[in-house]
Amino acid sequence: MRNLKILGVALVILGVAVLLVGHFDYSETKPVLDAGPIHITAREDHRVSIPTIAGIAILVAGIGLIVINRRAA
Repeated sequence: MRNLKILGVALVILGVAVLLVGHFDYSETKPVLDAGPIHITAREDHRVSIPTIAGIAILVAGIGLIVINRRAA
């Protein structure tokens, strides 16, 4: 049952982090032209938004695991 408590705490921390941050950004470099000694690349920036409902669901699942662990002990 200790594993459920650890997983629950991890989910609570992850859920709070998702609610506070809400998105993450990353960039990707793609080759545009590769002709002999000439190399031209383009950088594309991407933003991935995480829905608020996902953060709430993760948080509730973590709290649920902690509560279940306490009742089983």
